[in-house]
Amino acid sequence: MERAPSPYAILRNWDFLFYLTGRFVASFGQQMLTVAVGWELYERTHSTLLLGLVGLTAFVPMVLMTLPAGHVADTRERKQVIVAMQAVLACTSTGLAFISWKQEPVVWMFICLFVAGAARTFLWSASASFLPQLVPRQDFPLALTWSSSTFQFSNVAGPAVGGALIALRHAASVVYFATAVSSLICLGMICLVRAHSKPPPKEPISMETLLGGFRFVFQHRIILGAITLDLFAVLFGGATALLPVYAKDILRVGPQGLGLLQAALPVGSMLCAMILAHRPPMQKAGRSLIWAVVIFGLATIGFGFSKWFWLSLLMLFICGFVDNVSVIVRHTLVQLLTPDSMRGRVSSVNNLFIGTSNELGAFESGLASYCGNLMRPGHNFGPVFSVVSGGIATILVVAAVAWVWPEIPRFGRLVQPAEAEVKPGASDLARSGAVE
Repeated sequence: MERAPSPYAILRNWDFLFYLTGRFVASFGQQMLTVAVGWELYERTHSTLLLGLVGLTAFVPMVLMTLPAGHVADTRERKQVIVAMQAVLACTSTGLAFISWKQEPVVWMFICLFVAGAARTFLWSASASFLPQLVPRQDFPLALTWSSSTFQFSNVAGPAVGGALIALRHAASVVYFATAVSSLICLGMICLVRAHSKPPPKEPISMETLLGGFRFVFQHRIILGAITLDLFAVLFGGATALLPVYAKDILRVGPQGLGLLQAALPVGSMLCAMILAHRPPMQKAGRSLIWAVVIFGLATIGFGFSKWFWLSLLMLFICGFVDNVSVIVRHTLVQLLTPDSMRGRVSSVNNLFIGTSNELGAFESGLASYCGNLMRPGHNFGPVFSVVSGGIATILVVAAVAWVWPEIPRFGRLVQPAEAEVKPGASDLARSGAVE
């Protein structure tokens, strides 16, 4: 068996280390902010509708700005875009701190959140396409694994620290201020990264350039299949929207148990990322992707039927573990099979599909639960029906994707030769050098 190089050797790449540190600090701050916004809005208004509008306020700018964000990422210096968007996020967090301190009308909070959502859309496209410029091509899967593990750690630790700060100071303004500082730290870290590519051509914006990412995705079967698989797996298989119902009415573990259930997914993802970092590149990435989503569906079904807290916790942990396999394979495929001139636009399409599935998945879970309760009132049938049917639908989606896109299970190593060695017009499998 091929021996894996030291997973820590990549941290000697100072540019990658600056990027990784900045991304972790910024993500940590954003996770704190999410907790603070929810707590303050409900504390001030006692309105669950306004809590729902928070997600909509983040979703709308993502849909509106996805195409322009991809164009900007491909036609401007990505480093400059990241720095500018972190500056915008620092300003919006400072604005939230001022609004909270002065107890201004909550409408101003939503204005800040909308601007922040637009900035994050530009940031995601530029950041996803910037990472491949920082490391050698053969090290990209490992770099992505490190990036995923630090992101998942911020998902666990950020909300806990944010909640502790609110409990300590009995105010959300201190969390907003800390988030602004985290954005500035990330800005400073990115400024220390050296530029690794020539400035891209400044193409005029047009429908042809805006839609280039969609055309590229639909012309490359493996990328389209991988994105489709993840899209519907998240849409049908996500049980997170119903975790409060399970914690209160089915498992009866209260808010403390809810916190553990919510942490199980990112903890599983983080552990998976650390294990993958210590192993050689996947030799059968396509099959790993297929089996990961199948196991995700089975674990979702197990969680849906479970009446025991620790079994439910284990099922969510498994969901998080295998979901990280899916994320790493999909994201690596998208980046390695996409030329640098198109990475921003293709990353925007990828972010739009996955972000949309997260929001629509929460709506689908709630709708299925409501319909289940109508079919059989009482006995918590609705939530169980929603989660279990979602897990079954996920497995059926895997079967459909494997049938429509047989290239996916045949995909081999997560590596690709240098771009100069890739012949134009070659198939995805040939371009990757990964035919089994």
